[in-house]
Amino acid sequence: MEIRFQNSPKETSRMNTAELRENFLIESLMVNDEVKLVYSHYDRVIVGGVKPVKKSVELPNHEELRADFFLQRRELGVINVGGKGTVTVDGQSHSLNKLDAIYVGKGAQKVSFASVNENEPALFYLLSAPAHQQYPTSVLTKEEASPSTLGDQATANNRTIYKYIHADGLQSCQLVMGLTILAEGSIWNTIPSHTHTRRMEAYFYFDVKPGQRVFHFMGEPTETRHLVVDNHQAILSPPWSIHSGAGTAAYGFIWGMAGENYTYTDMDPVSLEEIR
Repeated sequence: MEIRFQNSPKETSRMNTAELRENFLIESLMVNDEVKLVYSHYDRVIVGGVKPVKKSVELPNHEELRADFFLQRRELGVINVGGKGTVTVDGQSHSLNKLDAIYVGKGAQKVSFASVNENEPALFYLLSAPAHQQYPTSVLTKEEASPSTLGDQATANNRTIYKYIHADGLQSCQLVMGLTILAEGSIWNTIPSHTHTRRMEAYFYFDVKPGQRVFHFMGEPTETRHLVVDNHQAILSPPWSIHSGAGTAAYGFIWGMAGENYTYTDMDPVSLEEIR
């Protein structure tokens, strides 16, 4: 499990491209029959990916957690962005189609991941945060995720938002998770931008077509930087940073947050006039 420490706005403003990518971009999350994990000191969130192909893959414990098992003091959100798969929690199997989600509560001792068809493997994106209370393991399908359409084709940001883990959805201690899918011909996400100093955020980009890229914008509103992102790569977004993107074609992304505030709408808007 890779460990990443925090970076201040001041030092981030002085980073070159390689340093920005090293600190904020997670380039390789989906590896055949492995669990890839990155522990971030932004709200102690763990970002991960699992691509089971030939076998079932178990969520490992890590010495850095100083725990008897991974979820002894943590909760876990999982969204599948690949073929049909299963997530088995303490012996109970849960089926997930593409864009279905599962929440696994604190105290679950054994979690494993498998694909139904190795030729169309499941791709499980993971987000875990510390938890102080136990909530039940629950599944929410894409169709149950209360989709809402926002934006306009004229401003190239027509998109559909699906909310999974939040105050009015799957219950958690502090995790908030959902995803956004842009309509064909739209490229902009999270415009106008915002920050939320009470919680960090992680982005995971998926369905980025071969040969296309997403330009993810980060940094303080008056000190923006960008990262060029490929399919199945993730971004760690500090609480003080904006998190917007523009793609060379339509794409999808999973957003997830953890921190002091659990409310989905908790954000501090930043107008385009303020962006530099």
